[in-house]
Amino acid sequence: MRGGDTLRRDTLRFALAAMRTEEVARLGRTIDRLTAEGKDESARAAVIAKEKPDVLDDAGVLEVLQKQAKMRRDSIDAFTKGGRAELADKEKAELAVIEAYLPTQLAEDEIRAIAKRAIDETGAAGPRDMGKVMPKIVAATKDRADGRLVSRIVGELLKERA
Repeated sequence: MRGGDTLRRDTLRFALAAMRTEEVARLGRTIDRLTAEGKDESARAAVIAKEKPDVLDDAGVLEVLQKQAKMRRDSIDAFTKGGRAELADKEKAELAVIEAYLPTQLAEDEIRAIAKRAIDETGAAGPRDMGKVMPKIVAATKDRADGRLVSRIVGELLKERA
């Protein structure tokens, strides 16, 4: 804040707000579940105190940041298609701030190598076998690769095999 980096400040504030929103949503889902199970107020309070559903762990924070990054990528695509380069540039800058807090993303070559291994392991023969291949690749690249990029690479590799 003292450095005057308003873009970074605003992006981090937005991410923190998204985290708080997720915490409240998790608490609400837990209360709804417990209510549906027929628990009374004191039983719900005991479960909530024990499970602490309103506290995000590292995996929850990572999930929220990934959602925020995906939102920015989608906005960049929409603004670019709509001819709004200035807004796309702003979203790109915000995406860079968020990505600094995410695990290092795999390079396209690394994803391609993982995809080739998964295709060989599953014996996939063409694009219709994408459903067999994708779960293995998603598990291998979890949190380290954009799903659209993985899907595009797998599609290309499977078309080559057809």
